[in-house]
Amino acid sequence: MIKEITLQELDTERFIAEKVRGIRETVGDGIAINALSGGVDSSTVTLLGHRALGNRLRTVFIENGLMREGEAAQVAGWFRELGVTVDVVEARDEFFAALAGIADPEEKREAITQTFYRDVFGRIVKESGARYLLQGTILTDIDETIAGIKRQHNVFEQLGIDPQDAFGYRIIEPLIELRKDGVRAVGKALGLPSEVFTRIPFPGPALSARVIGAVTPERIETVRKATAVVERMLGNTGAFQYLAILHEDRVTGMRDGKRDFGLQIEVRCWDSVDARVAEPTQVPFDTLKTLALEIIRAVPGVVSVTYNIAPKPPSTIEAI
Repeated sequence: MIKEITLQELDTERFIAEKVRGIRETVGDGIAINALSGGVDSSTVTLLGHRALGNRLRTVFIENGLMREGEAAQVAGWFRELGVTVDVVEARDEFFAALAGIADPEEKREAITQTFYRDVFGRIVKESGARYLLQGTILTDIDETIAGIKRQHNVFEQLGIDPQDAFGYRIIEPLIELRKDGVRAVGKALGLPSEVFTRIPFPGPALSARVIGAVTPERIETVRKATAVVERMLGNTGAFQYLAILHEDRVTGMRDGKRDFGLQIEVRCWDSVDARVAEPTQVPFDTLKTLALEIIRAVPGVVSVTYNIAPKPPSTIEAI
């Protein structure tokens, strides 16, 4: 049973000191690898690891083809300013091959998990000689996985899976007692710039978690374009998270006076503290109307834009 450290209980400096010491003791004089996605969890654990290990921690960004536009260059640039070198590892073909023909949400998550941990990281760890992977699992990831709500790709031991046996390396999870608000506080204390520690959450399976049905490069590109519009236009709402989802079925629309079977984008925008419960943000209707028109203009093939107004629970923040 993991004991939660709430934001009210959290002493960031003591927490950082304890986790730095723990990482050093675990890794010893060896080296470790960590994956940086640019989200607050992975960014915070990256700085914790580099404070503990210095150049004995190799930080990589996995280019899986499922990220936002220009994400790799942007994230590498942020961390270059912080004195951390980020190696971008090209793996797009591997991830799209693993996802080919899969529509079921849990099968998608499993395909991404195996490709990430067994294939891509297994290769990186073997080539580097590292015996440890440092990652930013948080308590909400554990809760949702154990409860059967959705399998988070970064949860193993709580499901009885030994990463050493499954993948050939151990996993260190220094943030596992925290929720998102606590992670933000630790990231701020470590020196992350506000544009990183206040960044909205982004799912581990990336944009594949926002494509209902089969994942292809073309469908990912559609939701990527819609995501760019949503994040640009809802960025000043103060919401906890906002996102675009591509639905599976085509819907009837009209274009140039003729029927057009087109794509449907669902927009979600949430007010929450730690993602356990959430309420749809009351975005002004005029803003939603402008947002819909901009998505239709910017994303080829879209004829319908909807806004989710169901709370969590029974909804969840991400669609799948």
